[in-house]
Amino acid sequence: MSQELLDTTRIRKLLFLGPKGSYSDFAKNKFIEAFGLNCVSTNLKSISSVIKALKDENSEDIAGVIPIENSIEGIVRETLDNLSSLKKEEYKIVAETTMNVEHALIGYADKKSDIKVVRSHPQALAQCKKYLQDNFSDTLIEEATLSTSAAIRSLKPEEKNVAAIGSLDCAKMYNIPVIETNINDEEKNQTRFILLAKFLAPQTGHDKTSITFSTENKAGALNKILTILENHDINMSYIDSRPSKKELGEYVFYIDFEGHILDEKIQNAFEEIKPLVKMFYVIGSYHSVD
Repeated sequence: MSQELLDTTRIRKLLFLGPKGSYSDFAKNKFIEAFGLNCVSTNLKSISSVIKALKDENSEDIAGVIPIENSIEGIVRETLDNLSSLKKEEYKIVAETTMNVEHALIGYADKKSDIKVVRSHPQALAQCKKYLQDNFSDTLIEEATLSTSAAIRSLKPEEKNVAAIGSLDCAKMYNIPVIETNINDEEKNQTRFILLAKFLAPQTGHDKTSITFSTENKAGALNKILTILENHDINMSYIDSRPSKKELGEYVFYIDFEGHILDEKIQNAFEEIKPLVKMFYVIGSYHSVD
């Protein structure tokens, strides 16, 4: 793993998910402000396309912003499945930020009863399911789009029976009326975004490390890894598994824990873990820029 520390002056291009006005777009702006990035921004239509572009260009000049977790819907599977594929190019998570997701009903309808179709990203539709059930009939058509901003941009003044779910900032950006605000089923709805780059973020004392690994398909294999982390007093905050897609019954594990890869106790733990696994990769050591 490259030990070169993050040098944001080299980043000249920043990729992000979704069109202008998406939550990824606003998260991208937070990273630009936090690190003082002097770069151009390019939006792509999917998480996989952001990852592919990073791998294809494979340059210290390029970085990417994608969502990784929502407080209601949980981990973003497409992101998790793609992170370990960056091992060869050595892209790392170098920072994270959290965006409050505050959905609004947006459109040109004079009243809610005129609305027969609601468009948005599937996650946004799911996060407002109760609101839709309470305010519209069972005949309401829910149309999935690639992003909340794509749904908002698709609205036309003459289509008063169509509305979208998305952010107030996006509605303002495209000058489209807001019908109702705060329509989330859960008041505290947040999405965590990560910044990927070909550097190692420096230690701050408030760091998190993410790793991925696979073990032999044997009883107790995962428990040995968790025991090592416990023995080194490493506080784990998240664990998940995904099929390896190579062999039936074989899984790739993802773990987040407190600390930085340059911390001595974490380096010692890794030395014990590596002989016990088939694959091991540090996805990043990073801090929040909230």
